[in-house]
Amino acid sequence: MDEDARVAELMQKMLRKKLYVLISKPLVAPDELKPLLATHLEYMIGLERRGLLFASGPLVDDNSAPTGHGLTILRVKDAAQAREIAEAEPFFAHGLRSFELKEWTVMEGTLGVRVNLSDQTVEVA
Repeated sequence: MDEDARVAELMQKMLRKKLYVLISKPLVAPDELKPLLATHLEYMIGLERRGLLFASGPLVDDNSAPTGHGLTILRVKDAAQAREIAEAEPFFAHGLRSFELKEWTVMEGTLGVRVNLSDQTVEVA
């Protein structure tokens, strides 16, 4: 089997799910984000509840200290919708962060969920 056929066979069943990644950078010191932190969190939880937020969280430095940088992955129809959502996020809307938007195609990976019925706990792996 030639190399192209081998690659095609390996990729045949891959997910190919389009998502949009926002890589955010602070334009101010991390402490200056605090006054809008609750508003930011409410906005992100709202996106999560609407099914638009795949994942989000802060990036940290080598010492696990917050840097004000963040990574957000959106499950939306296109880049225009991703940009609209990003621009409405409180940190961006108030000029405290800038962002870079990238389309990301998920090809491979795993997702694990464990539900313990006895104590009604959930673990995500």
